[in-house]
Amino acid sequence: MPPFDSGPMPLMLTALLAYLLGSVPFGMVMARLFGLGDLRAIGSGNIGATNVLRTGNRPAAFLTLVLDAAKGGIAALIAGATLGGDAAQIAALAAFLGHLFPVWLGFRGGKGVATFLGVLIALDWRIGLACCTTWLAVALIFRLSSLAALIAAASSTLWMLLLGRRDMLVLGLALTLLVLLRHRSNIARLRDGTEPRIGAGK
Repeated sequence: MPPFDSGPMPLMLTALLAYLLGSVPFGMVMARLFGLGDLRAIGSGNIGATNVLRTGNRPAAFLTLVLDAAKGGIAALIAGATLGGDAAQIAALAAFLGHLFPVWLGFRGGKGVATFLGVLIALDWRIGLACCTTWLAVALIFRLSSLAALIAAASSTLWMLLLGRRDMLVLGLALTLLVLLRHRSNIARLRDGTEPRIGAGK
């Protein structure tokens, strides 16, 4: 963990604002803008970019991916520039939780992969890039977004160790655990061989 030099009130306000930013459901926004219907009734029912892609609308999926990543990254960058590294990590976690449990959708949100990658890029671009590369490699080989997400998340703490960011390990472990918990149903389908592949239809 980084040293916590910021006061409790600024950190609490940072967490609240980051949560609210993270809870913006850009997948739902893109689905409405592009006339794709209720995203929660399509494919896996998830509100993230992979499920948007299942509608066949690649621009909407790309925008969802970028915006879901950006909201976490922006929260961490602003907090870091304003208060410091402790606030940046608090904001990263809060934005991630906002995506997973958005107040606007009854706390039923996405699985957080894009936001996970976005906050890592903001906190240390080397770690973020390493995890993105891991995700891409697994996705290209197996065409399974969930498997790529699980392996990328699991690799994050290894990259933190290799790149000398031990101060991020607690955050990395927390984010990884949340990714694994949110992918419980995917893990079951991967085990059964029924997980849909990238590019599958509705």
